[in-house]
Amino acid sequence: MATIRLHDTRSGDLRELVARDDGHVGIYACGPTVYGRIHVGNARPFVVYSLLKRYLEHEGHDVTLVINITDVNDKIYAAAAPLDMPSADLAAEMAAHYIADTGALGLGRPDAEPLASETIEPIVALISDLIERGYAYAVDGDVYFRVRSDADYGSLSRRAIDEMNQGEDDGDSPVGASRKEDPLDFALWKAHKDGEDTVWFAPWGRGRPGWHIECSAMAEELLGVGFEIHGGGNDLVFPHHENEAAQTRVARDAELAQIWMHNGMLQFGEEKMAKSVGNVAALHEVVDEFGRNALIMLFAGAHYRQPMAFDDMRMMEALARVARVRDAARGLVDGESPAEMAPLRDAFFAALADDFNTAAALGALFEWINERHKRRDEPVGRADLVEMLSMLGLQNLAEHGSEAGAEEQELLEQRQAARAARNYVEADRLRDELRARGWEVRDGADGPELVRIEQ
Repeated sequence: MATIRLHDTRSGDLRELVARDDGHVGIYACGPTVYGRIHVGNARPFVVYSLLKRYLEHEGHDVTLVINITDVNDKIYAAAAPLDMPSADLAAEMAAHYIADTGALGLGRPDAEPLASETIEPIVALISDLIERGYAYAVDGDVYFRVRSDADYGSLSRRAIDEMNQGEDDGDSPVGASRKEDPLDFALWKAHKDGEDTVWFAPWGRGRPGWHIECSAMAEELLGVGFEIHGGGNDLVFPHHENEAAQTRVARDAELAQIWMHNGMLQFGEEKMAKSVGNVAALHEVVDEFGRNALIMLFAGAHYRQPMAFDDMRMMEALARVARVRDAARGLVDGESPAEMAPLRDAFFAALADDFNTAAALGALFEWINERHKRRDEPVGRADLVEMLSMLGLQNLAEHGSEAGAEEQELLEQRQAARAARNYVEADRLRDELRARGWEVRDGADGPELVRIEQ
């Protein structure tokens, strides 16, 4: 089993991944707040941690991946109000879209996708423990965490405690920050307010959970305390993950996770992609336009910790890399790859073991392809290429013997005819029918072709 090192935000160093005695690795990654369709930037952590799970399983670990869904939140109330629909209905609708949109990436589902609304009992129990131990206090139905009671607060984000603004001073409760003992304290439970149409009962009053407490409770419920990897975007380091870590540390006298792993943001121009900024590209639209292979290729081409730019030009470059891989796979034979090419396969996996560097791994994969082209006059086995592509969720690019049937080819021809006639409504309908049959239309060297969608 390879020695695997990952960057730990708390220490700032690469740390060796140490699994439990039974080889089990738990990964908890923070998922979306479902008040609208997710954008392509939201997909990056989903892809990063889904691929990390694949790699760790390849290395012999038993992996449980948990990605939560926040379905109780101020943003959901705000989005539902102008639509004149219950916030729970909007959250359920957007959660279903999220599952469908990420499902189109063909990477499978996490082992668990807990909802905040279905985790109230563990949340209330954890808050009760914090109150009982003196780390939290109730005020007129609100409950706040005493930040200064945790001697290690700030150790994850490595900030001075007096420089930390929780962003809760306005509107966190009916009288705002005046309810807090200290402006640094943050909400664990929020008393019910006018205009909020979901409510739960707790010993300190009717209301709903704060954002940070849900992840501490979910992670402990599903993975225990001290699990191996906690992930998410680097915009969550403070306050969300700092607060998660503090809650569990003082309630359980133990760290929530061994390694805190954070991915960089996707950027449009100079700014991160965010609904609040308005510079978003919806995930489902990007997948419809460019295909799941190109998007995953784009993500794999950058180190997960680095910010990465997103635009049509880069997606076209990713499409070209997809075509290059598919072209290289044509003509390969079943069986083992040449032993002389094994060092390139080894370099691929060494890159993944060194802070999950998919960019360097992809570089080794294309070196393998270059070597394959030098051997065009001899049979080359596909085993190494399939194995490497599987780590990236792109093994479908090396598939063979899975030709589309006559009906699918006829639908493709009808779609091309509709496009030529500028009947785009009919062309889209035929595209959707092909997708429902498990095929996506991709532009190949010889024109449009059907490629099996990875399930």
